Parts: sequence; C-alpha cells; structure tokens
Amino acid sequence: MFSGPSRTVDQMEQDFRDLVTTVQNEHLRELLNAVFGPDSPTWARFRAAPAAKHYHQAYAHGLLEHTVTVAQAVSALSAIFPGLDRDLAVSGALLHDIGKLDTYETIEDRIEMTDDGRLQGEIVLGYSLVRAEIDCHPAFPHPLRQALLHIILSHHGALEHGSPVVPCTREATLVHMADNLGSKLGSFDRIERGLDAGAQWANYDRGIGASAYFGLDGAAPELLAA
Repeated sequence: MFSGPSRTVDQMEQDFRDLVTTVQNEHLRELLNAVFGPDSPTWARFRAAPAAKHYHQAYAHGLLEHTVTVAQAVSALSAIFPGLDRDLAVSGALLHDIGKLDTYETIEDRIEMTDDGRLQGEIVLGYSLVRAEIDCHPAFPHPLRQALLHIILSHHGALEHGSPVVPCTREATLVHMADNLGSKLGSFDRIERGLDAGAQWANYDRGIGASAYFGLDGAAPELLAA
C-alpha cells in the first residue's frame, strides 16, 4: 500500500522530460517547454500538485504521476494504431490536466477546490491557460492550435462528464481513453489502501462505478494459469 506516487518524484520528472524531448514538432515542443520548463512559473506548481480531491492520485505529486502515466500510454499506443499524429497526441496528454493547477489547493493536509475551480472547472481553466500561451507564439499554426485545444476541451469524453465537446479526432479520442484508464486504475489504488486487512471486496465506489475485487492479488502464478 502507498499514500503517494509509486515512483520517486525525480524519476517521474525525468520521465516527463524524456517525453517532451521525443516531440519533434517544433511548435509543440516550444509550447511544452514554455509551459513546463524547469524555470517556468508553472513547473514548480505542477510538480507538487495533486491530481484530484478524492478519486485518484489525491496527494502531492499526483498530477505529475497521472500525467506521466497517461502520456506514456498515449505514446505507446500511438505506435500501434495507424493515422495518429503522435506529437499532437503526446503533447495533448502532457497538457490535458493543466487546469487542475488552478482547480485545487492544498490547505495544511487537505485538498480543497478553489473558487475558480468551483466557478469555472478544470477544463475551462486548462483551455484558457494553453490558449493564452499559444497566443504568445504567433507562428503557431492555426490547425495545430485547433487540434490541441480540442484535446483539452474533450478529454472527459462526454458532455455529462464536463467536456463542452466530445472527442472528434483520433488524438482526442486516444487521450480521453488513456486519461480514463489512468483515472480508473488510480482509483483502484486508492480503494485498496482503504481495504480492511484480509478483505477481498470493497464497497461500491463511484470512482470506478463498481465494487472492486482484490482476490487475485498475491495469487500464485500457477493458480492464475490453472
């Protein structure tokens, strides 16, 4: 069990920077470096921020952990499915939750929603931040701008889940799916931490929409193969 990231913060930061260096599109890489550069006003906050108030990675450095996991999944899947712009998808994955910086704040040991988070929501906040940064780069191509902002706007996947639009491109669909997977598996980690000793089933959880089962954890390989 753990109450924080399973990887060290330094390792996650290195993984994040490694992903940025793989982006070949000069406009996207310049944007990522402007937002996430080590000396940027954003990076220190991003590195320390939680990913949520409750459901998944709701602890210090959780946003970094979640973002790296989603972006690594997007990077790997981009090599499998045809027709994807990998640079766009990976950049969208790295930026998709940037609005959470202004959505949550840590007060003592509690994670609370900010006024901006309550009044605007993390998608609007993230869209506004990235759009403002793109506006600082006049040479940024308009079609690329549209495609990247669409990933941020649609990454919750459905109107009823808070996205103002649904994914309409391959890249937006991939980021949404990887984000949803990362959130769900992060919820399993949270549920398992609160499980009573020896229990195999947890109560129904809204984060996964089901009761989680952990009866296979620690089972001998030969039993799973039987």
